[in-house]
Amino acid sequence: MATKINIKNLPLGYQSIISNGRHSVLGDEPITSKGTDLGFAPTEFHLAGLAMCKVATVRFIARKKGWTIGEVDAELEQEVIRGEGGKLSTHIKVKMSIEGDLLTAEQREELLAESDKCYVHRMIEGEWNIEKAVEVETLQAVA
Repeated sequence: MATKINIKNLPLGYQSIISNGRHSVLGDEPITSKGTDLGFAPTEFHLAGLAMCKVATVRFIARKKGWTIGEVDAELEQEVIRGEGGKLSTHIKVKMSIEGDLLTAEQREELLAESDKCYVHRMIEGEWNIEKAVEVETLQAVA
């Protein structure tokens, strides 16, 4: 099943109500970009999705293997460099912390390696085909 997101842009700053039909969050741009800074910026949502997928994958693999772990935390930092012709190059640093006194070094290494195989990581590294935007008269209201 395809993932679907609806956006309702508000007139203040660049605030947008983002909904998947069940949950809603507020997105915005920072003040330096003339937003109101009341929500995550688009690049932050992108990075948050990758981080969430990585920590969820670590927990999934640990449960699958019967390994006891505590909290799983991640810190991702993204740097985007504009190259020739406006082409963007993105570098993401990933730091993770996995609580679990009973884990061996090999188990920790395996969990980190599995995090690099999470769905969002593979999706980002995969092939993308983003269709050009088309205008429609009205879209369904964001719930």
